[in-house]
This record gives sequence, C-alpha cells and structure tokens, in this order.
Amino acid sequence: MIALERVDLTFSHDGRTNAVLSDISFSIADGESCAIIGPSGCGKTSLLFLLAGILKPTRGAVQVSDRQHCGTMLQHFGLFPWKTVAANIGLGLQLKGVSRLQIGTRVVELMDEMGLNGFENYFPGQLSGGMQQRVAMARVLAVNPKILLMDEPLSALDALTRERLQNLILEIWSSKHLTTVLVTHSIEEAVFLGRTIIVLSNRPGRIVTIAENPGAGRPDYRQSTQFFQRCSQLRAILREECHGY
Repeated sequence: MIALERVDLTFSHDGRTNAVLSDISFSIADGESCAIIGPSGCGKTSLLFLLAGILKPTRGAVQVSDRQHCGTMLQHFGLFPWKTVAANIGLGLQLKGVSRLQIGTRVVELMDEMGLNGFENYFPGQLSGGMQQRVAMARVLAVNPKILLMDEPLSALDALTRERLQNLILEIWSSKHLTTVLVTHSIEEAVFLGRTIIVLSNRPGRIVTIAENPGAGRPDYRQSTQFFQRCSQLRAILREECHGY
C-alpha cells in the first residue's frame, strides 16, 4: 500500500539548505498499522506530509497505491470553528460534489457511529477535546478512506480521554481494515497502535530501527508483559540514539 525508497527531504531558506529527512526507506502492507516516533523536530510530520502528497521528496520515491482514498487527521483536528459539527463532518463530501441528500445520510450514520447524536448543530468550540477528536475522525471516515494518516491527533487530551480514543482508533482500524500511519511522541501510544514502529533519529531524521510489534491490535495489550517490554526496549533505543527522551 505504501513504499518509500531512499527518500531525502531538504528545504532552502536564506541561501541555506536544511536537511529534514535522510535516506528513508520502508513499506507498509495493505491493512497494516504503523507508528512513527522520534524526538521533536526530527521530521515526523514532514514524513506524514510526504505520504499525503502535500510535500514532494528532494530525492527518492514515495509510492502510495491509493492516495485518492487517503484521509489525514491533523494535530489540532483542523475543524472549522464557524461550521457546525454536521457541516464539519460533511465538508469532504461537499468538496467531492456529493449531493446534499447523500451527505445528510452519511453524516447521520457517522454521528451515530461516533456517539455524537444530538450535537449536530453545536460548534467545535462548544465541545470537549475528546468530542472534537470524534468529529475530526468522522470527517475523515465520511469519504471512505483506505489509508488513514494521523499527526499526533491525541496529543492535547488528558490521559483517560486519550486512552478511550486510542481504543476508538483501534476499533476503527480493525473494523474497517484501514492502512494507518500514526505520528506520535508517546512511546506507549506507538506500541499500543502500531504493529510496525519506525524510530527516527534527531534531525535530519533517519531510520534508527523498524520494530515489529505483532501484539498491537488487541484491546488488552496495554496490560500485557509484552507491552511493557516493548515500551522499555523502544525507550532505551530512543535515549541512546535520539537524546530527546
């Protein structure tokens, strides 16, 4: 579904060339989940934007088999504060030229699925952080994506809300068979949600290791010995390589 080969990303500013990513190669199979972690400024979000087609690599190849069916969730949800919950959810469909009747039907379905019934005429500023995240997730799911790209979508939430919404992401990934890529600062979140975990170094970001994590995908994985062992292993790698954990 996704493949990168020898990818570099650089920016030029004031006559200087700044390297963001260096020699990035990995692949993600259809229906798999991948988490990307690393220190601040290592290029995690830039890597996600390469996958989304927002940025182009300076060198190398980025192949995404079905980018037209790719949904992206940004760090602060990207909701429009002047639009209602229903209007936010239906925005992607509106931009695709879907009829009002079809949009209305799909919005009702997703509001029920996300537990948002009764809030269709609320504005984002009237909702809790957890509910805003559900609206953002509903907006992405409205267009029936095959690939879900997430840039730290839970970073601003309290611990318990974050865990509940991690469970929601896990449920959506399992039930809809999406290919998911999650950028996160949280080792525990990466281990819970990513069946493959990519660790990036300090900037320019390069791949330190790609860890297989087959236990991810089980709701009870957080309570297992394997979960704590994997978190400890990744924390040791990050402390040694990245000096940011």
